[in-house]
Amino acid sequence: MQEIILASHSPRRKELLEKVGIPFIVVAKATDESFPTSLTKNEIAIHIARNKALAVKEKITADFHGELNHKTILAADTIVVVDETILGKPANRAEAIRMILSLSNRMHQVITGVVLLSGDGTEMSLAEVTNVYFNPITEEEANYYVDNYQPYDKAGGYAIQEWIGYVGIKAIEGDYYNVMGLPLNKIYGLLCK
Repeated sequence: MQEIILASHSPRRKELLEKVGIPFIVVAKATDESFPTSLTKNEIAIHIARNKALAVKEKITADFHGELNHKTILAADTIVVVDETILGKPANRAEAIRMILSLSNRMHQVITGVVLLSGDGTEMSLAEVTNVYFNPITEEEANYYVDNYQPYDKAGGYAIQEWIGYVGIKAIEGDYYNVMGLPLNKIYGLLCK
């Protein structure tokens, strides 16, 4: 498989690509994560991922003088949706605790939008949805998790592979790795095309 460009500094996304043996280099650029309110949940995740891919394509042209333009860019964005409310990354401790408690004893959706942008401008995109069911979470547990894991870089304020996932999640429907940030099975299939 040819080397791709991962448009993300996420250690989880890097780890997942390494585990399936997809060769990559990281080229990322801070990107506006706003979106038009008319978009569906799936379209929102893809819209933000697309903006990340386009920002990296611009960066490649400027910083690398286009020499990486023949490589495929992989960009992804994960959102958490509970009761039609999108939970982004918490800005502070209080917001992180509020997010965790809003997920307590209920189901929410984790949606990852993926965009593959090839050097010739061809784009493939998808949105993967996983339903996640939390046990009741006490305020003490939410405080413990936020204070010890500081999940400020995670949509919804949590990571499934950390303490809160072990003790708080009772079931998932769908792709576990999607909740970590990349639906690997589908991405692998698209890259093989």
